[in-house]
Amino acid sequence: MSSFDLFSIGHSNIPAERFIGLLRHSGVSAIADVRSTPFSRRFPWFSGKNLAVTLAQHGMAYLAYGEALGGRPRYAALYRDGVADYEAMARQRDFQIALDRLTGEGVRHRVCLMCAEREPLDCHRCLLVARSLAERELTIGHILHDGTVEPHAATEQRLLALAGASDDLFVTGQDERLAAAYRRRARAVAYRATAGAKSVVENK
Repeated sequence: MSSFDLFSIGHSNIPAERFIGLLRHSGVSAIADVRSTPFSRRFPWFSGKNLAVTLAQHGMAYLAYGEALGGRPRYAALYRDGVADYEAMARQRDFQIALDRLTGEGVRHRVCLMCAEREPLDCHRCLLVARSLAERELTIGHILHDGTVEPHAATEQRLLALAGASDDLFVTGQDERLAAAYRRRARAVAYRATAGAKSVVENK
């Protein structure tokens, strides 16, 4: 497990005991919660305050990162045709500052990103946050619910397989194919805005 700089996990409906066990198995000492709304009505043990208490009981830290690294941006400028635009979000100054802070946490902790979706390719923690960290040459391992840890590079290969052949004649190289696959997957799974998104451009 030492080959990974950070981990990621989706809590889904997993029991709290199993969740803690998966973290322990990977040597995680801190959860970085990247949910925009750290609350779960159906699984209250994963609501932020409850989770922080549970983690503390097991010697782990709870780090709130949802405001800067969450998948539901507050500003209309960060949506494209009503869908959260991960590429635009990754360019935001606050996002990059939060990544700096998150990377710095690695000095004290073995950090695991956490969101709700079980499958990494259904979640912004992989398609947005882990992608951005990988671009900084950090290694990320996605903790799956069967106990295995999938390297982010392997997740990207699954993403390419899901995307199939590109119908864009200008997409030829591996980097271009991967970027197109990320874009297509994000369009399929990213948060869709409601009328409440603010028409304010952040960090201008």
